[in-house]
Amino acid sequence: MSTLSVDINADAGESFGRWRLGHDEALFEHITSVNLACGFHAGDPLTIQQSVTLAKTHGVAVGAHPGFADKAGFGRRIVQASAAEVYADALYQIGALKAFLDVASMSLHHVKPHGALHWYALANADICAALAEAAREVNAPFVALAGTNMVEDAVQTGAQVVTEAFPERAYMQDGSLAPRKLAGSSIHDPDLAARRAVKMVTGETLDTLDGGRIRLEAHTLSIHGDNPEAVEEAQVLTKFAKTVHWITNK
Repeated sequence: MSTLSVDINADAGESFGRWRLGHDEALFEHITSVNLACGFHAGDPLTIQQSVTLAKTHGVAVGAHPGFADKAGFGRRIVQASAAEVYADALYQIGALKAFLDVASMSLHHVKPHGALHWYALANADICAALAEAAREVNAPFVALAGTNMVEDAVQTGAQVVTEAFPERAYMQDGSLAPRKLAGSSIHDPDLAARRAVKMVTGETLDTLDGGRIRLEAHTLSIHGDNPEAVEEAQVLTKFAKTVHWITNK
C-alpha cells in the first residue's frame, strides 16, 4: 500500500480588534499548517499571539500570510507597489509573526502571499520574485499556485517552493482560481471538494469553469478560513485522506 504525504492548510488569524472572522478554534483540529495574517490585510498583535498559541496547542505548523496594507478591503484590492516595496513589506510582516513564534519556541513553516498580493505576484514575475526572496531570506519555503508561472518565477530566485491547490475553489484554464464574481467559483459541497483534492495531489485532470481541463500536482491543499463550510470541508478532507492513504499527521 503506497502513501502520499499531503499538507492541509487554511488561512486564519484574520480577526481584528472586536471584529471576528473565521472558525479558527474548530478549524485547527483538522489541518496540519496554517497561514496567519500578519497585521496588514487582517489580524493584530493580540490575534497573532493567540493564533500562535492555538496552533501550538493543536500541533499545527505556522506560516506567514503577508498581504497588502488594506484592512478595509481585506487585502483583496490591488495596491500598486514596486518589487522593492513588496519585498520590504513582506519582511516586515514575516518579522512580526516570527517574534511571536520565537517566544513560543516555534519555527516559521512557510510564506504564502494573501489575496490580491497573490494575484499581483501571479501576473508579475518581479513581484513574485520579491516575495520568494523574502521567504528565502528567512529560510522558509515559498507557497506558489500549482500549474502556473508563479512556480518557475519563484524557483529562479533559489527559494524552496511548495505547490498549492484549492479543492474548494474552481479553476480557469490558465491555472488561476476562478474570479469570485463568477457563479460556481466556490465549491460548497465538502464531498466534492474531497474528490477534487484527490485529483489535485495525484495529477488527474479537473474541469475548469471556462470549459477546459487542467492538471495540478499539489504538495499542500488550502481551505479559505472565511468560507462558511471551512470546518466541515477540513473534517471531510482529513477523513477522506485516511481512506486514500494520505499522510496528514492528524
